[in-house]
Amino acid sequence: MTSVIDSEVQAALEDLRGRILVLETYGASGRVLRYAQNFGRVYGVPAASVALLAVLVLRGPQTISELRANSERLYRFDDASSVEAYLEELATRSSGPLVTRLPRQAGAREQRWAHLLCGAAALPTEAVRRQTVQEDTGLEERVARLELEVAELRAAIGLASR
Repeated sequence: MTSVIDSEVQAALEDLRGRILVLETYGASGRVLRYAQNFGRVYGVPAASVALLAVLVLRGPQTISELRANSERLYRFDDASSVEAYLEELATRSSGPLVTRLPRQAGAREQRWAHLLCGAAALPTEAVRRQTVQEDTGLEERVARLELEVAELRAAIGLASR
């Protein structure tokens, strides 16, 4: 839960209104001021892409399956391949990518996607450190195994040639 004061909310709304990302509207009674997002029109992206970006901003990097499930209330995707197609479109925009595919984390089955609305996405430092340590450990194990195998082959050849 976030705790903000009214002046912070008003300042944020003014900033968004200045960028035309928020429009003022009135409720059915005509007395209550409401705000509507205008992101899709400003950035020229379809509603499905807006839903994906909203979920990425709110929940952070996610897999395609997580994005499909978490955006269900905003937009219903037919299948995971349609989510991936929208993400690929957002990643290869000619005006600049809005999302990026993150490197696969150690032990993960799927890659995660992150938004680029606030700048470049970065892996959490702990995840980067763990991934690097695991890669180094895996390399050391492979080298040790190969050295043992070479020693065994040399011994076998030495015995065979006598």
